[in-house]
Amino acid sequence: MEAINAKYVSQKISKTRWRPVSHSSLQPPEIFATGSWDNEDNRISIWSIGSNGSTGMEDGFEGDPQLLCEHKHDGDVLDLQFLDQNRIVTASSTGAVTIFRHHQNSQTISISQLWARAHHYPCDNAPCTGVVCSSPEIVTVGEDGRIIVFRADQEGVIRVIENADSSTIHAVTYLRTTEILTVNSIGQLKLWDFRQQSNSPSQILSLTGDRVPLHCVDRHPNQQHIVATGGQDGMLCVWDVRQGSTPFSLMEAHTAEMWEVHFHPTNPDHLFTCSEDGSLLHWETSSHSDMPSFLQGGRNSSMVSRSAMAPAGGNQSLISAWLSGDSSKGRLETTHMLPSQTLSVNSLDVLGPCLVCGTDGEAIFVNRQVLI
Repeated sequence: MEAINAKYVSQKISKTRWRPVSHSSLQPPEIFATGSWDNEDNRISIWSIGSNGSTGMEDGFEGDPQLLCEHKHDGDVLDLQFLDQNRIVTASSTGAVTIFRHHQNSQTISISQLWARAHHYPCDNAPCTGVVCSSPEIVTVGEDGRIIVFRADQEGVIRVIENADSSTIHAVTYLRTTEILTVNSIGQLKLWDFRQQSNSPSQILSLTGDRVPLHCVDRHPNQQHIVATGGQDGMLCVWDVRQGSTPFSLMEAHTAEMWEVHFHPTNPDHLFTCSEDGSLLHWETSSHSDMPSFLQGGRNSSMVSRSAMAPAGGNQSLISAWLSGDSSKGRLETTHMLPSQTLSVNSLDVLGPCLVCGTDGEAIFVNRQVLI
């Protein structure tokens, strides 16, 4: 078990995100944001794990996350992303999309822009369930089945795909600059190409058999055709969006809903998942071949891999460790990263050697020495 700092914060934490670190900086991240849910007054908060200010604090020891500032948030924070170093975008259960600005000189937060009821039903609000940013562009999805594109420098809405889905869209991420991926409550992964004026997805992939709701999605940072999803059954699914319409492999991960999945942004042989079952898993592939490693599958005592066969005539050297079930060429190891606990781990984020997660146990856990 790696050394972890726990901070109890008197609110259920729904989202945790590191502030981006500039590419030129070799320093690990120091600032992260959290959002809360299911509290009387929900908040977004900015925290520091930097050394300034943490010595001499009466209520904490060196390295404890220190609260820098916070702001009331209307509704549950259902997603939260940094737009840039100073701005944070939130998705609310009220259907609103909000840009908050962090003023670093005064350590205050203010609302910079608000799109109230961006997601809605005819007579009621519809929760905004997911947001992804590529400054200045912001894309949101919601329970209403809409996909909405905003720009941070414009008040209006840039584009709406009204009936993108007949079911709830649970999460969204970029596949490439002009393409996004969404996952929904009937086990579908959809690709959308914003270069096309069509309001239909360019591709639909889906789970076979039971239509298990998918809750989260992330794409491999270097091999963008590789996508990981997690859903209500706790399984980790790996997809190759270049071929096939079903997952390439399914791995037993958690005993309850998987809420988030994240490839490590600079070392994607490592992947992290968190769940309603109170666990946070670190997945690591170690490859013994010349293949790029994260598609190689494998087995251990807690995992079953049901990988599809490699495509006939496929270029084997390009099949990375996630997409091959041959455990002689590589293996996948999982490590539990939190002490045993029962309440849901709702969110995680990893950047450099640092990982942060938030729980329904009203705690934030920070690990600054993730072994990657």
